[in-house]
Amino acid sequence: MAKRLAKAAGANLFEIKPTVPYTPADPDWTNKNSRSSIEMSNPDSRPEIAEGLANMEDYGTIFIGFPIWWYVAPTIINTFLESYDFSEKTIIPFATSGGSGMGSTIEVLKPLCPTANWKKGKILNLISEAELETWLNSL
Repeated sequence: MAKRLAKAAGANLFEIKPTVPYTPADPDWTNKNSRSSIEMSNPDSRPEIAEGLANMEDYGTIFIGFPIWWYVAPTIINTFLESYDFSEKTIIPFATSGGSGMGSTIEVLKPLCPTANWKKGKILNLISEAELETWLNSL
């Protein structure tokens, strides 16, 4: 989805990669010992990011995408948002989800970057190119 969005918006891509890569078993929310369950049950969890974005100051608008875990963004997104100064920048969250909406994602993320201009997030699972264009034009 990020690739489709970047193409439609004429934007650059940067992948937020954890130092310890996620495995296919990690998002298993039904397993209380899975990585997602452990990270999401600890509000202070901040998985380390493998590499940073060297030129964040060059961007005024940031689309930040992620899968919904436990009705919010994975905690590595918190790590990313706390790693940069987003003052005066526009942040537009987007997500994929197996069945839920954005939940309380925005309410959880906004306090991490209180001086940013937050736009309403959107689930972009099965969105058509036309719907994607309409959403981008509405921002």
